[in-house]
Amino acid sequence: MRKPVVDYRTFRLRRLNEPQFRHLKLLGWWLVYFALYFLTENLIPAEKCTPVHMWLDDVIPFCEIFLIPYVFWYALVVLSLLWFLLYDVEGFRGLQTYIAVTQLVAMAIYILFPSRQDLRPELLPRDNFLTDCVAFLYRVDTNTGVCPSLHVAYSLGMASAWWKAKGASLGWKLFVTAAVVLICLSTMFIKQHSAVDFFAALPVCLLAEWIAYRKWWKERRIRQ
Repeated sequence: MRKPVVDYRTFRLRRLNEPQFRHLKLLGWWLVYFALYFLTENLIPAEKCTPVHMWLDDVIPFCEIFLIPYVFWYALVVLSLLWFLLYDVEGFRGLQTYIAVTQLVAMAIYILFPSRQDLRPELLPRDNFLTDCVAFLYRVDTNTGVCPSLHVAYSLGMASAWWKAKGASLGWKLFVTAAVVLICLSTMFIKQHSAVDFFAALPVCLLAEWIAYRKWWKERRIRQ
């Protein structure tokens, strides 16, 4: 079994500022995100949100099978952060910084320019386990605060981080890439997001890539 690069068994809160544990402070951005998420979900009514829509939304059908990659996204976020935390601290810093940038930019947009999507079918076209799960998802996750899509932003960030990871196999990198493509598609096929939300996430990702990995790209250019 591969040995972690940091022995977290010795971690104590009072040691948070020590060099070997300082990167853990980046996880604090999740507290900021969840606080902002709670505020945007509960204090901005749907009627004050601008609907987002484009012609592509009318072409993409509802397909409940895409719930599987949509939900797999949650596991991939946790697994990615955990792997980098254990085996690639510099990679963890990059990925968590990327995620934090997308979180803050998206939340600022949700507050300043509230959005919603009205694409969810009133009646699901089939009755099966997956559509039951989609119906549950609709109940627990509102259709507001959607543009840009954080599902898309995180996914592209994870793909970027894994392709930069020296300790990851090519097979795993290809698997993550395929998963990211399916996750991005899933947001539109289960009608959780408009295609507008996908395209709006791309410039946010470019900003996050520049902030999180500009040193990596600079070093790569020097090596070439």
